[in-house]
Amino acid sequence: MATLGGISGEYTLDADRSRIGFVARHALISRVRGHFGEFEGSAYLDFDQPGGSSAEVTIQVASIDTGNGPRDDQLRINEFLNATRYPTITFVSSRVEQSSNQRFALTGELTIKGTTREVTLTFDLQSTTPEAGSISFTAATQINRRDWNVEWPPPLETGGVLIGDKVMVEIRVVAARTE
Repeated sequence: MATLGGISGEYTLDADRSRIGFVARHALISRVRGHFGEFEGSAYLDFDQPGGSSAEVTIQVASIDTGNGPRDDQLRINEFLNATRYPTITFVSSRVEQSSNQRFALTGELTIKGTTREVTLTFDLQSTTPEAGSISFTAATQINRRDWNVEWPPPLETGGVLIGDKVMVEIRVVAARTE
């Protein structure tokens, strides 16, 4: 694998150019897309020794946005994300493995509604601009919302569900070097 060591260092997430989004099945016939508008994060990226890399992200739950105000209000309520009691979603990495020159598996603890579970995100390096000190990645993973006690709404009387259990998480990260 070619070395990317020249771009190793401390980075801060550029929230204006990054996106933390999701897609969930709605009423079994459509998909709802949304994102969180407020988040912050940092990372130490060591491309010579990827195992020495780390990352942390904090998302403000109340910033959820699906383009539908009443739906967003419902997603913030107690039974769903409970933004009042649990105002943040956090991710803290525990290990990083490089699987190819530009692909990395980032494993860590994802905390939603006070419940923490391990998840692995596969990040693909999209671009680097060493002269500008920035880097970009994309990642995606699927989680089951019920693993984090996101239970609302209950199953329908007919046996179906209004919102699917599986949620696709889609991330686009642009980060600026801070050293």
